[in-house]
Amino acid sequence: MTPYTIDDLTHADTDHAIRIADRVWWVGHRQDDDPFQCHVYLIEQGDQSVLLDPGSQLTFRHTLRKIEEIIPFSHIRYFVCHHPDPDITGSLPLIDQMISRNNAVLVTHWRNQMLIKHYGLSRLPFWLVEKHDWKLPLDDRCLEFIFTPYAHFPGAICTFDPHSQALFSSDLFGGLTPEFSLVAQDERYFEAMRPFHEHYMPSRDILGYALRAIERHPIRLIAPQHGSIIPEHLIGFMIDRLKTLDCGLYLIARGDTDIQRLSQINQTLCDITQIMLIHRDFRDIARNLLEITQRLLPATSLEFYARLDGQRVLHLAPENRYSGIEAEPPPPVAEILDLDRKQWNQLNAVGTTEFMLVNNAGDLPILMLPLFAPDQGTAQAVAIIHLAEPTASTADLRQVIEQMSVPLQVAVKREVIYRQLDLERQRLYQQSIRDPLTSLFTRGYMEVVQRLCDMQDRSPGNRVALLMVDMDHFKTINDSYGHNQGDVVLRRMAAEILDTTRSSDIPVRMGGDELAIFVVGDAVAEVMVFAERLRARIAALRFPAPMKDQNVTVSIGVAIRQIQESLPELIQRADMALYDAKNSGRNRVRLAPPGISPLPAAQE
Repeated sequence: MTPYTIDDLTHADTDHAIRIADRVWWVGHRQDDDPFQCHVYLIEQGDQSVLLDPGSQLTFRHTLRKIEEIIPFSHIRYFVCHHPDPDITGSLPLIDQMISRNNAVLVTHWRNQMLIKHYGLSRLPFWLVEKHDWKLPLDDRCLEFIFTPYAHFPGAICTFDPHSQALFSSDLFGGLTPEFSLVAQDERYFEAMRPFHEHYMPSRDILGYALRAIERHPIRLIAPQHGSIIPEHLIGFMIDRLKTLDCGLYLIARGDTDIQRLSQINQTLCDITQIMLIHRDFRDIARNLLEITQRLLPATSLEFYARLDGQRVLHLAPENRYSGIEAEPPPPVAEILDLDRKQWNQLNAVGTTEFMLVNNAGDLPILMLPLFAPDQGTAQAVAIIHLAEPTASTADLRQVIEQMSVPLQVAVKREVIYRQLDLERQRLYQQSIRDPLTSLFTRGYMEVVQRLCDMQDRSPGNRVALLMVDMDHFKTINDSYGHNQGDVVLRRMAAEILDTTRSSDIPVRMGGDELAIFVVGDAVAEVMVFAERLRARIAALRFPAPMKDQNVTVSIGVAIRQIQESLPELIQRADMALYDAKNSGRNRVRLAPPGISPLPAAQE
């Protein structure tokens, strides 16, 4: 008979035995409307033939007919049972009654024997793989048994035929196939394997151990007990994908055993975890979380409010590109933040325990999900899912939201930690560049001014001007009222400067009562107007006792930077203008001419 091909298998007549490899036959039975198809395989070896996973009483008469299309049933000496479940062992009492030879044996692992023996077999003794060096020598090949414990039974084994390089994988690589297909056609077969393994295998570690044991063999064909035969070109893909599964699906069942739905929930959770592992930027996390949420809900957008510390709240939303800004939470969110679970349940007594679904007439509905911090037991964040249409609270939705809440809490908490670190770094940086008395920049920040000067040299339109501001008679204030009062005056004067300057301006405390303001860009054209306005505001300041009758004024020197002028030269010209203002009677503004002159000592 011509060797088999994948195309031959795809179009083979399943009412008869089908050869799948050299002297290897499929002798199972196709049952209508059964996604849990069970396969039986025969290795033809004359009167030493092997039947793998004989099947149940439901299908055995069909299997027997197909066996006898190849060999007499009496030629089978070895009956291999990879595990003790009735879908492969249920036919053993029938087989036991049919055995006429005295050397037929039941091949299995001792842990499987402990259950199979309860069938009360009288003619089939056990042949235990671990007592025969995990090998079964045959006429033209030697079968090797692979120990795959707990996948899905403690004594589970697989069989590898080195001659045909076929793996008889028992439950591994099995699938739940709504429509019968003897051969897996493409990578889509993995979606049939996914729910089968997720609920049948106890854990990823156990599945991974079994897959690693299998990978040590040069496999060209996988013949599972359930699902479809896997040809060589799909084997690597299927193994790699199985390694990524999170198994033990019923651990999230909450009493529901619909494995397709549980598999969807499990995949959603895995996707959320993967997103958090892959992405650092919260914008990417939020975008992907929204896409996952849209699998389950008519969601249009996703936003978060999260407690930073004390009373501060961070708002992460599409409108701020999830950059996170401090904001006052809306009343419904403020009502939820900081509640413990008992308080939340009381607030949401008419809703669900996991979330609050608000379908207000005339408004687009929203779903509010409190995210409880495990270490504090209180809602430290609230996720808000905006919906395109009213949605009912169902058991499915409640379970999905419940399962999503912990990953969402971790994602938001991580972002809050990052923001707190950023804020702390910013605070420390500001401490290093800000004068503690006045909150103006220190001289150490002048490197930024130098960069502005360099920009002007490259692009003359980026103009720079400097105001040198000095308090009139500051020494007299210190001598008359004390240095503490002098500090009060400096702080008030600095506050006026900070209130008057633009965000692009750079106010600097040069030392003592001498302050500088660097003005950049278009504002340079109005720098003298700005200087006069600042002088007038400071002159209008009034102080409580003991300085109730004391007026405070400043003199201001202004210099507009010329191309290629160094920063020290610019400061020197502004100082010259300040000296001119002092000598002209104080409490006035003077503009420096473009030329540079030696710097005389300025007066108080």
